[in-house]
Amino acid sequence: MKRPPLIAHILTTGFGSGYCPVAPGTAGAVLAVVLWWLASLWLTPVTLFWSTLAVVILFTVLGVICTNQVIPFWGEDPHRVVVDEMVGVWIPLVVVRPGEWEYILASLVLFRFFDIVKPLGVRKMESLPGGMGVMADDMLAGIYSLVIILVARWVL
Repeated sequence: MKRPPLIAHILTTGFGSGYCPVAPGTAGAVLAVVLWWLASLWLTPVTLFWSTLAVVILFTVLGVICTNQVIPFWGEDPHRVVVDEMVGVWIPLVVVRPGEWEYILASLVLFRFFDIVKPLGVRKMESLPGGMGVMADDMLAGIYSLVIILVARWVL
């Protein structure tokens, strides 16, 4: 039996978090927040900003490529593919500073809300072909979360 390429398998499943039997998308998003938090312990706020932005771009590109590689084996948008959730939650974290727990938690909760409810065009993004459709809806959910974080920061 053929298997997807190992690197694509590891990346798309969020380093295995996509195999969580309950809420694999949430597991992938939580792992992404934990990885971001660990990075925040060692990086300056400016370096964290640029690093998070670079990781969003890199994992978006790799996520599309690797998801296209696993789709023939697992089908369109399988639940174990969570790299899209990881990218989606990193998007609002771009503007969060280390130690801002209220914004870290808000990034996770808002992202998962928009990812699950899929309002305002998020569901439409799923109709894009292949890996782009898998990634795009979560990216838009992340962008909506980012906007709310920025508005909250401005208002508060």
